[in-house]
Amino acid sequence: MSADDAQTRPGDDELAPRGRLELVVFYREELEIYELPERGEIEIGRAESNHVRIEDASVSRRHARMNLDDRVTLTDLGGANGTFLREARHAAEVTKTQGLRKLCAQSAEIQVGDGLVFGTVSAVLRRAREPLDVSPSGGESEDQRGIVVLDPAMRMIHQQAERAAQASISVLLLGETGVGKEVLARAIHARSRRAAGPFMALNCAALSETLLEGELFGYERGAFTGATHARPGLFEAADGGSVFLDEVGELPLTTQVKLLRVLEERTVLRLGARSARAIDVRFISATNRDLAAGTGAGTFREDLFYRLNGLTLTIPPLRERPGEIVELAKRFVRDACLQLERTQPLAIDPAVTAALKAYAFPGNVRELRNVIERAVVLCSGDTILLEHLPAVVVQGARPIPGPSAQASHRALDARAPAPVSLDSFEAEVRALERARIVEALTRAAGNQTKAAQLLGISRRTLVTKLGELELPRPRKPRPDDDG
Repeated sequence: MSADDAQTRPGDDELAPRGRLELVVFYREELEIYELPERGEIEIGRAESNHVRIEDASVSRRHARMNLDDRVTLTDLGGANGTFLREARHAAEVTKTQGLRKLCAQSAEIQVGDGLVFGTVSAVLRRAREPLDVSPSGGESEDQRGIVVLDPAMRMIHQQAERAAQASISVLLLGETGVGKEVLARAIHARSRRAAGPFMALNCAALSETLLEGELFGYERGAFTGATHARPGLFEAADGGSVFLDEVGELPLTTQVKLLRVLEERTVLRLGARSARAIDVRFISATNRDLAAGTGAGTFREDLFYRLNGLTLTIPPLRERPGEIVELAKRFVRDACLQLERTQPLAIDPAVTAALKAYAFPGNVRELRNVIERAVVLCSGDTILLEHLPAVVVQGARPIPGPSAQASHRALDARAPAPVSLDSFEAEVRALERARIVEALTRAAGNQTKAAQLLGISRRTLVTKLGELELPRPRKPRPDDDG
């Protein structure tokens, strides 16, 4: 497809943003993040063969195609429910209505921050998140390094981590999923004498036993079928730096034996090799499991536990440090706005702040970040409101009496906006109306009756609104539906 085939924007001669990009898909209450190649072509749809698979009834099996070159273009493949483009707005355009443009078997250039709708599923193109900067520099505070440390218990943990960083002792980080164990591990590395060396991280639960050993220890050519060339493992690659083993409690027992030998001898034997190689590595491990209990149950070697457990730091869950929630939320808002190239960070409505502080966040800091990233993408104005939060956060922030969910919304914060009927929205708010309807249909898996209930309107009103806003009515997939 040539550049002339795409509908480009008037007066826009800039190349597509350089660097890594991501496509963020809103799937019901969750975010699905797909890393995009720097160049190439990907297909989007419901079929398993797609690079970006969206399992939703409103999405065709082959729905759209994205081409990543000097410019990024999106092509609708002619599915029944269509592909829509909502162009990102800049600060000078905040008073303009943000409309949806339907692509009918057409192509259009897209940029960072543009919203996309496949059937009734929303998505957005954004820059990939950069690694957290925890590099030490003269006199910088934790906040300037990219870390929020306000809770007294967290301050103590970071003080202990800083002292441990100066030694070569192994560190074991404990805590629930999402509390920030890798963030602390990176901080330890950055404050150590190994800061100039590599920081290599591996999730031990993400790979099978065979692949895990190859990643950790490396292999020689011919060590197994498909080993066409020699490859150093994680330990060799981290020589002179630090290795972070996340979810270390998931290591198979056979791999634990080999890891113990590495810790004791500071040498690594590649798969298929006859001689070991010396390494100089600092080990930082993390788990959400009780490894001490695992040693008693026989699932984790006691000698390995003591080797990893030179110093143990237990990170408290986010619900035990509520004073950090608001500052973390502001940080994530700024980061998410940068990813979408929004020139000004969004404000956070007081009702949203109250809901975040009242919610338990079982997924901890990782869940908070996902909630904020979702809200930033859904927000078409300059302030994040309650309606941009997932229902589980708003409803989980306090007991719901049952008869009236709207009444409990008002009780959450006296300054929260009162419910408004859809018919009263005008101009700019029409963009938000579209987003709310699309989100409700997504959460209801295309069921219009359930979506209407979520919106607090009748099904007939919803159908009318779909026509007024030029949104497609979801359809049930047919067995022979090839998009």
